[in-house]
Amino acid sequence: MRVGFLSTAHVHADAYVDNVRAAGAEVAGVTDDDADRGTTWATAHAVPWFSSPQQLLDAGVDAVVVCSETVHHRRLVELAATARVAVLCEKPLATSDDDARAIVEACASAGVPLMTAFPMRFSPPIQEAAALLADGALGQVYACTGTNQSVLPTRHAAWFADAVLAGGGAIMDHTVHLADVMRWYLGQDPVEVYAATNRVLHRDAVTVETGGLVMLSYPDGVFATIDSSWSRPEGYPTWGGLTIELVGEHGTIAVDAFSQHLTVHGGPHGQLGWPMWGSDANQGMIDEFLDAVRERRTPAVTGEDGLAATRVALAAYRSAATGQPVAP
Repeated sequence: MRVGFLSTAHVHADAYVDNVRAAGAEVAGVTDDDADRGTTWATAHAVPWFSSPQQLLDAGVDAVVVCSETVHHRRLVELAATARVAVLCEKPLATSDDDARAIVEACASAGVPLMTAFPMRFSPPIQEAAALLADGALGQVYACTGTNQSVLPTRHAAWFADAVLAGGGAIMDHTVHLADVMRWYLGQDPVEVYAATNRVLHRDAVTVETGGLVMLSYPDGVFATIDSSWSRPEGYPTWGGLTIELVGEHGTIAVDAFSQHLTVHGGPHGQLGWPMWGSDANQGMIDEFLDAVRERRTPAVTGEDGLAATRVALAAYRSAATGQPVAP
C-alpha cells in the first residue's frame, strides 16, 4: 500500500510517518504549501518530495494523511476524494461547520473512506473504560469531566495560535478529543453547549484564547465538562495530557491516558523527563485506517465523528461570545 502526506504543518506528521511504515505501508511522497517546510521534512524522513498535491495524487497512492493547517483541510480532502483516495484527516475536521460538512460529503459522494485522526479511540485505558461502560459496570452514567491541557503549542508551530489558520485557540485545539470520547461513551450528542474562555495565560504571546471550560448537556440528563487549556508550563516534561472521569450509579471510573511513563531526573539539560513506555495510540489509529483501506470498509472512527466533535467546539465559541448556552 502506498500512502502520501498532504502537508507537514501538524506536529503529528512526525509520528505518523513512522506509524505508517510500522504498519507495513510505503510512504510514497509528501507535498506542502510551504516548500521549505515540506522539503526539510521530506529529507529528514527520507520521503519523496512532490511540488503539489495533484502531482502526488497523480503519482499513485492508495491513501493520504492530511496534516495541514486546519483551514486547508477541505481543499486537500476534496482533491483526494476526487482522485478516489482514502483520507485520514487531522483534527479538528475544519474551522467551520460548512467546511466540515463539505469534507464528509465529498468523501461520501466519491465512495472513499474518511477517518478523523482521533487516536484516543485507540488508547488502551480509554478503551478499557469503554468496555466497562458497555458491560454496565457503572450502571447509569450521571456525569463526566475531562481535561485536555498542554503547553503553548506555538513551540511546535505558530499557526496553532492563528485564529484564521487554526479556527481559534485552546478551545479548537483541545475540545474535540474529549467531545469525541464522550460521544463514544454515551452514545449520544449533546443538546446544549455552554462555554467560558480567557487569555489569562500567555496574554503577551498570542491573541487567541488560552483557557476554556466547556459544559455539555445531553438528552438523558447527563452533563459533562471539558477543560481545554494551554496551561502547562514551558518546562513541562511532555506536551500535556488527557484525563476523563465518569460518575455513575455504581461508582466512578477515572482514566489518565498518558500515565504510562518513566520519570527521569537530570537529563541533558537538567530537566525532568517523562519517556513513555506504554502503548502507542497513534499506531493503533494508523493500523485501523490502513486496515480499513485494505479491506474496503468504513473505519472505526469516521468523518461523521469528526464533524460531531467539530460542531461542539464551534458551538463553544458561539456560547463564549454570547454568554449563553447554545445548541451545537
